[in-house]
Amino acid sequence: MKKKQNYSRKREAILSAICSTDIHPTADWIYQKLKPIYPDLSLGTVYRNIARFKEDGLIISVGVVEGQERLDGTTAPHAHFICSKCGCVLDVEDVEQDAQLDFDVSKRIRCQIDSHDLVFHGICEECLNAQKNAG
Repeated sequence: MKKKQNYSRKREAILSAICSTDIHPTADWIYQKLKPIYPDLSLGTVYRNIARFKEDGLIISVGVVEGQERLDGTTAPHAHFICSKCGCVLDVEDVEQDAQLDFDVSKRIRCQIDSHDLVFHGICEECLNAQKNAG
């Protein structure tokens, strides 16, 4: 019984680590953050729980940035910005999810579109400022 209880606490901690930050964490980041609290936590446990949370719709994947999947605890539709210099991932709020685009693409490829993701790529404000100061 104790093992199941610990598993539940770890599971809750993993989900909380994802949902309580806006940095769009990686599995490695979550593992490093929780390992001091749960010394017997394995990276495999983190990955298995992430997969389950995604399957259950509790979190979403932003995609792979610099070789690591980035996660988001905000599941409501919203766009993202990914910096091509430092790899930071930012939420972009209040961007209309264009139903007309879904309709147009659906007609063009003769498929049903259930949703789409919008990701902007570029250079973040911090990296732009660093470039200005260096140049």
